[in-house]
Amino acid sequence: MTMTYTPTIPPPDPNTRTPKFKLPRLSCDAHCHIFGPGAKYPYAPDRSYTPPDAPLEDFRTLHAKLGVERAVIVNASVHGTDNTVALDAIAQSKGAYRAVANIDGAITERELRVLHEGGFRGCRFNFVRHLGGVPDKGVFDRIVAMVAPLGWHIDLHFDAIDLPEYADMLTRLPLSYTIDHMGRVKASEGLDQLPFRILIELIQRDEKCWVKICGSERVSSVGPPFADAVPFARKIVETAPDRVIWGTDWPHPNVKVMPNDGDLVDLIPLFAPEPEFQQKILVDNPARLFEFDR
Repeated sequence: MTMTYTPTIPPPDPNTRTPKFKLPRLSCDAHCHIFGPGAKYPYAPDRSYTPPDAPLEDFRTLHAKLGVERAVIVNASVHGTDNTVALDAIAQSKGAYRAVANIDGAITERELRVLHEGGFRGCRFNFVRHLGGVPDKGVFDRIVAMVAPLGWHIDLHFDAIDLPEYADMLTRLPLSYTIDHMGRVKASEGLDQLPFRILIELIQRDEKCWVKICGSERVSSVGPPFADAVPFARKIVETAPDRVIWGTDWPHPNVKVMPNDGDLVDLIPLFAPEPEFQQKILVDNPARLFEFDR
């Protein structure tokens, strides 16, 4: 029986603006999602929201308009621990896609190997309260121990307020980790807010720490074009240009204000005016972390 779903969140802006900024060759959108279509890739029964379908065809159309040639699909919680939608997209990408998995403590070594051979290079843990809260510590430790020998990293989604609590735990991890959306800090609270100071200290003292300068629409307190997020991204780039990656977060689930992805691309030269930093953030760093062919 074909499942039908009623979305509880809005779709992305369908009128993607062609950005003024021209992305370098082999630029990577290192944080984006594919949703469904639900009739082919069912959404998880225990999901916290229901998205409109945002299928592979729309994903490709978006990236063609933006000038993106590579992508990292973060398999969203709405698909639960079924990573098929990302596996199938990678298989059709001719080496242009990688992915980050959603897995739980039930996964086997054999199942992990299938994901690795299929192009997955990390797994995600959600610590955000409105998306389910803190993962079980025993499961977290077991998964970290399983994925570390594969050379995977873990992708961490935090509420900014919780970063200080977890900072020491992160430095003790035996593998690299990425922090999503600039730590979801609030632009209105300024560069000197405690969560952002902790984030910068982490980047400075822990070479395993990577940060995604995406989610400007989540950081911003004033709305489009989200310019109040720029000083935060700029500080992150200046602190560790070799451990920063960028993404659109398309199709932008659970945002208060829906961005236009062309506008998000045009923030990049404000984050990183230097061509050498642009090359690192958009091409070299994701190629290294996700093992793209150079």
